Amino acid sequence: MGMAGAAVLRALRSLHIRTLAATSGRCSAPGKSVPPGSCVQYPPWTSPVRSLQLCSALCAGHNKWSKVKHVKGPKDEARGRMFMKFGMMIRIAVKEGGPNPDMNVNLANILEQCRSKNMPKASIEAAIKGAEKAKPASQHMFEARGPGGCLLLIEVLTDNTTRSHQDIKRLLIKNGGMLSDGARHNFNRRGVVLVPGQNISMERALELAIEAGAEDVQETEDEDEQPLLQFICDVADLKKVRLSLAELGMQILSVGLEFVPRTLLSLDQNQLDTASTLIEALNDCPDVVRVWDNIQAEG
Repeated sequence: MGMAGAAVLRALRSLHIRTLAATSGRCSAPGKSVPPGSCVQYPPWTSPVRSLQLCSALCAGHNKWSKVKHVKGPKDEARGRMFMKFGMMIRIAVKEGGPNPDMNVNLANILEQCRSKNMPKASIEAAIKGAEKAKPASQHMFEARGPGGCLLLIEVLTDNTTRSHQDIKRLLIKNGGMLSDGARHNFNRRGVVLVPGQNISMERALELAIEAGAEDVQETEDEDEQPLLQFICDVADLKKVRLSLAELGMQILSVGLEFVPRTLLSLDQNQLDTASTLIEALNDCPDVVRVWDNIQAEG
């Protein structure tokens, strides 16, 4: 990391401590030094003081990876697959909390994501009605290890658990992975609010996170290379953080529950290419709803 990068990190650390002191009357001593290419963290979630994290342009590798693994919306085939996955998410949400979004927060959040991706209203309504009439299906989370030792969580909705297990195992082995118990422990289930990141400085992103009550903020990019900010919070605080960000003038792109990795793993380019192929293959599997990973590419 050059002198300019180090100066930015020092400025962020100073800003964070001053702001927390102003809002809570207390602050923790800075943690250990931050290695090049890693994310800035203050302090872990277990700290009594709310932590903040900013994956900035200094951590550009993860931005590149986010574009690799995101569904490419403009392509018709990819859009169709994306809408199919949304339909599966709607089915799970209806199964867990009923078909009324006013009474089912998870369903309401998913419907907001559907609308933000221009999923036709008729398709959304059909998915909700179909979820009530669909034959019984079970939800599973497969834990896996991929190329370079990366960890994967694979959410599945299936009417045949044995078939899905065999399909997932085959795809993993074919692409340098394997089922691996314990991967789940590297992830926390968190609420995530996604907003556009254009013209928002690193300092302002931290201020917004503090004001909205978020635990972390991460910078990423969409499939069109437009900057995005992910505000991460406790599941119970998701609605409050969403409303706070909206009141602060932020455009809300999506709101939902995700599995956020505790630590990120850097891969070299060959491992990254193999991991990308594996995750694309998993996402193409009809029973797979979503895949989470802990990958950070080398910047």
